[in-house]
Amino acid sequence: MFRREVKSISDLLGRVLREEGLETPLLQKRLIDNWETVTGKTVARYTQEKFIRNQTLFVKITNAALRADLSMMRTQLVRRLNDSVGSMVIADVRVY
Repeated sequence: MFRREVKSISDLLGRVLREEGLETPLLQKRLIDNWETVTGKTVARYTQEKFIRNQTLFVKITNAALRADLSMMRTQLVRRLNDSVGSMVIADVRVY
């Protein structure tokens, strides 16, 4: 008899995503989806657009005072957003 190596589905799925180049886009999507969870409903209410380009999250905020506050909290936002997905996805947040 031969012995089979048993692997978990999560390991196999992670490997396939990495091999197909889909792991990073999936993590980016999760990070953008976690914006409301990390920042709260009040901030999410004033958020219009969110996208990632070159490891930078760009966020359009309609309230000027809130935009200034979030600009000063950039390093905290980067850390909290990356922690929410468990990986280093972004290096900076630009609020406009």
